[in-house]
Amino acid sequence: MGYMEEFKELVEVIARLRAKDGCQWDREQTHSTLRPNMIEEAYEAVDAIDDNDLKHLQEELGDVLLQVLLHSQIASEEGAFSIEDVSRELKEKLIHRHPHVFGNVKVNSTDDILNNWDKLKAEEKTHRKSAMDGISKAQSALMSAQKISKRAVKTGFEWPNEKSLYDCIYSEFEEFKEAEAEGDREHMEEEYGDILFATVNLARWNKIDAEQALLKANKKFMKRFRKMEELATKPLSDYSFAEYDALWKQSKKQVG
Repeated sequence: MGYMEEFKELVEVIARLRAKDGCQWDREQTHSTLRPNMIEEAYEAVDAIDDNDLKHLQEELGDVLLQVLLHSQIASEEGAFSIEDVSRELKEKLIHRHPHVFGNVKVNSTDDILNNWDKLKAEEKTHRKSAMDGISKAQSALMSAQKISKRAVKTGFEWPNEKSLYDCIYSEFEEFKEAEAEGDREHMEEEYGDILFATVNLARWNKIDAEQALLKANKKFMKRFRKMEELATKPLSDYSFAEYDALWKQSKKQVG
């Protein structure tokens, strides 16, 4: 069976699940109730990519596709759009944004391709008046900060050099200390946000994905903490700071 037949049957399965005599759970779902599933499945697919587990990735990509098909089926039932509409719009977008493949545009580098992409996207999104328009309100704050930073830079709003960026980060720490000394928690929260945003700029400057960097740091910390739990000879809550620090260093040495 070819992929078109497989895909057609999959779409029919989704429609069957949503039918009156289908699955009660599937029938009860809406775009809103499925929202957390879309996020969760996407992150699980990313986990499989990070683990280089292709078998798991195959499964998780199926779960992501399931979300696309469910939303499309719900929209079809409402008369809004169908999976065919989704596919057609994506196809037309890809062709339009790749004139160096489907047209006569000549490019010399990946930068040329990305610049063309941005120009063509801007032509499509004429309703957007600000460089900040179109940034997702649902994605993580860290991902939003990265996109906001990149959008600002494209308009020319950039640090003259990396030293000035470091100076900005240091100044944000000083402002946080001042807010802390004042005992103003709202001001502290504001300044802490500025620290995070400034460090996102540092990541962008060095072409580092801040979201991925933090995800890796989270995984590394959990790995080391689990090793600490294995190595501990008494409840961790009974350890002094010096003992905790020594155990952490031992864990770090063993697991990296």
